[in-house]
Formats: sequence, C-alpha cells, structure tokens
Amino acid sequence: MIKQAIIPLAGLGTRLLPLTSVFAKELLPINGKPGIEYIIEECIDAGINEIIFIISDKKIMIKNYFYNDKFYKNIIKKKKDPRIINEYKKILKYKKMIKFVFQNKPLGTGDAVIKAKRFIKDKYFLMLLPDDLIVKKNCSKAMISVHNKFKGSVMASMKVNKKTVSRWGIYNISKKINKDNFLIKGVVEKPNPNQAPSNNAVIGRYILPRTIFKKLTNQKPGKGGEIHITDAIQSLINDNEIFIGHNFLGKYLDCGTMNGYIKSSLEIAKL
Repeated sequence: MIKQAIIPLAGLGTRLLPLTSVFAKELLPINGKPGIEYIIEECIDAGINEIIFIISDKKIMIKNYFYNDKFYKNIIKKKKDPRIINEYKKILKYKKMIKFVFQNKPLGTGDAVIKAKRFIKDKYFLMLLPDDLIVKKNCSKAMISVHNKFKGSVMASMKVNKKTVSRWGIYNISKKINKDNFLIKGVVEKPNPNQAPSNNAVIGRYILPRTIFKKLTNQKPGKGGEIHITDAIQSLINDNEIFIGHNFLGKYLDCGTMNGYIKSSLEIAKL
C-alpha cells in the first residue's frame, strides 16, 4: 500500500511575483483556502497518512503556518468562534501528518526528492507538485488504484498543445493498456516542439519506486544544471522497470502562473 507522499515546496515562485516576494506561493488563497490544503486533502482522500514537505529556509513560513499553536490558542481563549476552532483542529490534524526537510539550493525536483530519502520506508511513494491542482476527481487515488492493479510506477498524463511541449516532460508511448492507461517507453524533459515524441505531458502526480533514490544520487545535472526527476525515471525505464501513464479524469488547474492562479480561483469557486 502507498501511504507516504512527497511534496516539493522549495521553489521561489518567480512566475507569481510580486506576490511571492513576501509570501510562499503555496499559502496563497485559492477561493479562500491556501493552495497547499487542496493537495493535502487529495492525499488524505487517497489514503496517505504521512507527507514530507520539502521547503527552504526562505519558505519557513510554510512550517510556521502549521506550528502557530500559540496564536490560535490565544485567539480561541478570547473568542469562542466555531470557525476558528475548526480551522485550528484541521491544522493540528495536518501537522501530525507532516514532516519537513530542507532544500536550500534550487538544484531541481530530483535533488528535492533526494532530501526526503531517509523518511521513505515503503517500496513505492506518491509525489505531488503543488502548482498542479486536479479537481473534481482524485487523481492520486485513481493512480494508486492503477498501481495496485499493475504493480508498477504511475504518472499522470494529459495531452497538451504541441506548441507548448517545451514546458513539460513528454512521454514516448510503448503501447496502450486500456483507454486511460499506457506503458511508457521513455520521457523527455522539456523537448523542442519539433523533437517531441508526442504531446502526452507529465502532470504533477507521480507514483515512484524507492529505487529512484539510487539513480538520483548518482545522476549528473541535466538541463539548466539541475537534477531532473525525468532523467532518473528514464534510467529506471532503461532498466526495464514498469512506468504507466495515466490519463486522469479530473480537471487540471495550473496555479504556477499569475493567469493560471486567477483562473484556478474562479474555477474552484464554481464547484
């Protein structure tokens, strides 16, 4: 069973400047609730009971958000507001699930994952990228079901405009398993449109094997001098490990850009 999740949160969020010059993007409200809470709720609904947050010293406010007990206790003493009491109980519940590790140098998602190695005990774990919200259907839950059936790694997939493939990791498909799932032959990080093997993009949900830590530890930096998770995944595929692309049924919301952040609030308000 998959019971642990990793969430990389150390990025500076430059695409959301000037908001992120003073505030962690993951705490920015989306329809009145911090964006990271949608990700936590997805994890809980999928059966996850431990979450590892990867933050940096510059984003310590994320940890403070979950450890602000004194503030809540003082407010509740003065004002017995049921809403505030419920919010505090919710945050206490989240705090019990969350562990924190630090990535103070921005060396890529792969490097971030390495920081969580000591906490991952099981053969497989879930990783979620907080910029990618998937609403209406629980993508992580569906992927865990696919993993349980086929006993391999799983990554969320969505077709994107061919002109935008350089924004994504792009799959090379081996064969279809069924209408929602396919075997992955390869994955390329942010290819040029004229070199992309398809327009099937990796979206920010992964079920990964613990064996990926060894690959990442020995991996040389790729594009931009960073350690890319996609390069380690390709190395595992070369070793004949099973990776499945999952065409999820939920609605994808990109919260990593200002335009996407605004649209996400409007879309969630409709739910």
